Amino acid sequence: MNSYNNITHRLVERSVSARFSTLSPNAVASAKTFILDSIGVGLSGSRVPLVKDLEALAENWGTGAAARIWGSGRRVPASTAAFINSYQIHNQEWDCLHEPALVHPMAVILGSLTAWCDARGGVHGSQLIEGCSVAVDVATAIGRSAKNKLRFFRPAMCGALGATAGIARIEGLDAATTRSALGLTYSQLSGTMQAHVEGSPMLPMQIGFNARVALDSINMAFRGISGPMNFLEGPFGYFTLIDPECDSSAFDDFEDREAITELSHKPFPSGRATHGGVDGVLSLREQHGFSLEAIREIRVLAPPLIIQLVDRPPSPTMAASYARLCLPYVAATALLHGDVQVTDFDPGALTDPARHALAARIRIAKDDNSAVNVLAPQRVEISLHDGTDLAIDLPAVLGAPTRPLGRARHLAKFRRAASSGLRPMNSANVERLINLVDHLEQLDDVRTLVDAFQFDEGTT
Repeated sequence: MNSYNNITHRLVERSVSARFSTLSPNAVASAKTFILDSIGVGLSGSRVPLVKDLEALAENWGTGAAARIWGSGRRVPASTAAFINSYQIHNQEWDCLHEPALVHPMAVILGSLTAWCDARGGVHGSQLIEGCSVAVDVATAIGRSAKNKLRFFRPAMCGALGATAGIARIEGLDAATTRSALGLTYSQLSGTMQAHVEGSPMLPMQIGFNARVALDSINMAFRGISGPMNFLEGPFGYFTLIDPECDSSAFDDFEDREAITELSHKPFPSGRATHGGVDGVLSLREQHGFSLEAIREIRVLAPPLIIQLVDRPPSPTMAASYARLCLPYVAATALLHGDVQVTDFDPGALTDPARHALAARIRIAKDDNSAVNVLAPQRVEISLHDGTDLAIDLPAVLGAPTRPLGRARHLAKFRRAASSGLRPMNSANVERLINLVDHLEQLDDVRTLVDAFQFDEGTT
């Protein structure tokens, strides 16, 4: 790697110099799209039973009323709000992804930045857009540079570094303080892929842990506490220990990119690596109209990463967190019901014999792509009992920048997500949220946006 005065310096300078006024209209529109998308899935994430346990546990971490938990509106310390809200964004695998980086940036970033803005007050909506944009730039640039297989949980770690840069931008920190804050965050990063392999509920909690770190690091930097300066390129820095097979050419166009425009929607509440299989089987059925009984076998030919992430056997006793990362179960669900919804991972659905019978006919095989960090292209093949063979090639999966959902489907997803939380949100409040984000750059205080995250009074 180059000296730390190269890549690290450039990341810090980008964080310090970014301005809302220099963002392209496309970047502003993309930021608002994925801010709204993340709000929706975060509100939906309140339905996961573990949220109540985490809220109770958080009482042991200290008391305070600086910021609010999405949905319930409960007031807690800002770092606790960042932890729980970021967890809610990621706990159903429904949040957006930067595919080349393999980073879910908005889970850590939006959970952290809104908690900070809620606690601070007086942060303009344009500053939130600005902060989110630079945060995604930083998080995804680090992720894109990695050429080794996932070992540590990149979405959490890169997300935390991005969130730190985003809060530093909102606060107008100088280069030295920003760099120190990033070094402090690096020193506290955590999370491995073991939770992913096991389908453990700890996986989205790793997002929460790192969101909390971003706020703590900014507060320490404000106090003058210094973090390591060479946190990326030093002998024990990120590029040495965490993602050691780093290609510095990923930063060649860093200053010219607007990574917020490169994010992929997740139309289904399951791991992005399952979406190619779902996209393929639904497309083939729409084109050919075969019955489920006619299917002999389904094959998904995919890059090695798909096999690493979602080629796992379904079981009637599997946890929801495991099922969301099980391609055979998710694809079978899509074929049976024409869609995949958050309720498809509730206990009754997970034991459905029809889903398991169909999932048993789904196979995943490695294609001839040797790249270890790509999700596409994929090919889905279906063989019918009458000897018919059907196939579809997917250069990109639905929701990717080259196959976008479009505004209508984006809003349909948001409405479905926002109304599927622990308590219902009525349609008037859902539409108010859409309007607030549509005009976010005109909002005087982000607290007004957070006000609208709360479920309706009187619901249970």
